[in-house]
Amino acid sequence: MDPTKIQNIFLADDDAYDRMLFKDALFQIAIPSELTLLNDGFELMNQLDAVIEPPPPHVIFLDLNMPRKNGLDCLKEIRATPKLKNIPIVIFSTTANTSSVEQSYIQGANHYICKPRSFQLLIKAIETILVLEMWQKPQPPKNNFVLLFD
Repeated sequence: MDPTKIQNIFLADDDAYDRMLFKDALFQIAIPSELTLLNDGFELMNQLDAVIEPPPPHVIFLDLNMPRKNGLDCLKEIRATPKLKNIPIVIFSTTANTSSVEQSYIQGANHYICKPRSFQLLIKAIETILVLEMWQKPQPPKNNFVLLFD
């Protein structure tokens, strides 16, 4: 990773408190970044539609349970859109059930993270994702899909 290159990060999450925590945690990481906060999947897709010229986001952190358009619907739509299909997507949700993880994997998410319970673990989770350099890499094997930060 080029330490001088600004990481363009999108977070789609309907919980205002979770968005604020994410922003504060990102501020603690020594990786230059620009954060776009979106309130739900509908806003995310509208913002992505506006990205006509590169660069698209380096990574999208995507909550599953959102009004108007949920995370799985967004994931499916992103993966079906040629100009968006290679954007790394990390499911970032409180939902930890097997079905949600399985559907996220099948739909093509790059990783799945259950929202950490502490601010320090949140920082660690975000930093871990930002140093993975997921661009142009295939989806990891299923046993490396879920990243745990407990």
